[in-house]
Amino acid sequence: MERTNEMKFVLIALFGSTGRFSILFTVLFIIGLWPLLKKSGVPGWWALIPCAREYMFARCAGREPEGRVTSVTSFVLCLLAFVMQFVSVRPAWIENVSGAVLSLLILELALQIILFIYRIRVYSGLIEVYGTRRRWIWPWILCHWFPALIWGFSKKYQPTWKVEDMHRELAAIASGSSVEVLRDGLTVNLRVRAVREFFQKKILLRDVHLSIPLGHMVLLLGGSGAGKTVFLNAVSGYEKADASVMLGGEDLYRHYKKLQYQVGYAPQHDTMRGKDTVYGTLLDAAKLRLPKDTYAADRKARVDKVMDIFGLTPSRTHMVEKLSGGQRKRVSIAMEFVSNPSLFFLDEPDSGLDGIMARELMGQLRHIADQGKIVLVITHTPDRVIDLFDDVIVLAKDGNRVGRLAYYGSVDGARSFFGRESMEEIVECVNPVEVGGKGLAEEFIAKYAEVRHD
Repeated sequence: MERTNEMKFVLIALFGSTGRFSILFTVLFIIGLWPLLKKSGVPGWWALIPCAREYMFARCAGREPEGRVTSVTSFVLCLLAFVMQFVSVRPAWIENVSGAVLSLLILELALQIILFIYRIRVYSGLIEVYGTRRRWIWPWILCHWFPALIWGFSKKYQPTWKVEDMHRELAAIASGSSVEVLRDGLTVNLRVRAVREFFQKKILLRDVHLSIPLGHMVLLLGGSGAGKTVFLNAVSGYEKADASVMLGGEDLYRHYKKLQYQVGYAPQHDTMRGKDTVYGTLLDAAKLRLPKDTYAADRKARVDKVMDIFGLTPSRTHMVEKLSGGQRKRVSIAMEFVSNPSLFFLDEPDSGLDGIMARELMGQLRHIADQGKIVLVITHTPDRVIDLFDDVIVLAKDGNRVGRLAYYGSVDGARSFFGRESMEEIVECVNPVEVGGKGLAEEFIAKYAEVRHD
């Protein structure tokens, strides 16, 4: 009896059901799916892996988002099948078997409906990819193993688009040429920043090569999803990429422990304790961010100096929760600046501030850059303070939705390069059409690549 139940569990994992016909149809679908996947440039053995085959099948149809849903839903349905077997075999372990079974059946029905709807979307996408008649949707819905066998083994049915074509583009070695290392400044040669999502490698950012001299305040522009925060995380060493990041001629990745105090990163949202004073908050930050062998007197002296730089001395004994929005921002930034970094990143430091307060805060950052620091800023309202910046970095998504470098240079050079007067117009022209942009990202990415190589 126990071996029989174990065999049922194995069959459920492989085929999602213990019915004989269901197992037969699943086997036939796998047989047809193997060559069908290969036609689209996906290894055929993915057809053997439960749940994952749903995702790979959707990728072949150009319906990756739907594939995520079908894959997860199939996995949950397999778990439910396990539970249903458990309930039916050992009802004594559950007090209200009938109620539990009813709830599981309702959940299973809801998931089956979701799976059915999303599979129809995948089938529709596959029909478009193969360029066949729309009436093929009915065989796919009614008995998906039958068209899978025909399309998989017949030479008549060939996809017009292959997953491997996209994969080659995304996995290609970075085409941008590296820039020379600055002895006094920041040099970034970022080839690829990728992550693993589901069963594939996703490229977030690639081909970003630039060098920033000391004393420069740089604006980082780009629409949502262009890779601005990804870039900051990679350059700061928080999330390493396939890149070379040199600070003052030293490799930041290789000597991170040594150089970590030279890098400051002020995120958009602070994590300060409201019940602490301004001075106490900064003193705690100094204990964390300054080297362990720093004398207590030196830490206090550094905190006093930072409070003076950011105009926080009058608020020394004030509780953080009682501060205004502008004061709280300054404290948040001062926490990161307490280590006296030579490279300072700020993600929307002026968020939530009015024009006057934002101008004052950016003026303080300009003063920091003038002390021989590199200050790199993301802001969604750049035009009100653009005169304070030396250079502009523009990131944009290419046709594969990968962040790329569309421009790096002076502010006036950016206006000339894009043919736009304001920074917001520059972002608009490289943003995708679906989010209200002009959709010219690839044009300027290619144009900047040509300018760099000339």
